[in-house]
Amino acid sequence: MTEDEKRATASYQFLSAKPLLLVFNIGEERLPEASSLEEEWRTKYRRPQLDVAVLCGKLEMELAQLDDAEAQEFRSAMGLEESALNRMIRLSYELLGLVSFFTVVSDEVKAWTIHRDTPAVKAAGKVHSDMERGFIRAEVISYEDLVRCGSIAEGRKRGLVHVEGKSYTVKDGDVITFLFNV
Repeated sequence: MTEDEKRATASYQFLSAKPLLLVFNIGEERLPEASSLEEEWRTKYRRPQLDVAVLCGKLEMELAQLDDAEAQEFRSAMGLEESALNRMIRLSYELLGLVSFFTVVSDEVKAWTIHRDTPAVKAAGKVHSDMERGFIRAEVISYEDLVRCGSIAEGRKRGLVHVEGKSYTVKDGDVITFLFNV
């Protein structure tokens, strides 16, 4: 669909234009062929904004009863990279064009969900309208860098915190401190 066609049909809310995640529940004995089943069904149901996830609900239910370390060890032995829940959340975010960023105030960390390609000033508005209105700049460090450093202060010392303006495109996993004045 062209951009003009999308604008012309936007108010109709066609179900066929919405992103679609097909989730198939299979038996544990079919897990080794999960990738080929996903590809087969992705081809069979091919359309824009569609993805496929194959999972074994019974196995996931059993893994949910284990502690995280045991569950991860079991998943690795079964050839599974991540939990079905995490995978469905990740695929849903991708299909919907969403990313998450984090804010830290004192000892409170909060995740915020925004659309991909959102500028920093609009992301600040997601936290509070005053932050958008009085936006000065954003201090940004990636989640991975923050974990490696251990703190934002250490990230500053290592030069990993960068200062960005209103037009900075927020990336998935950014940890942001918004500076504003109202």
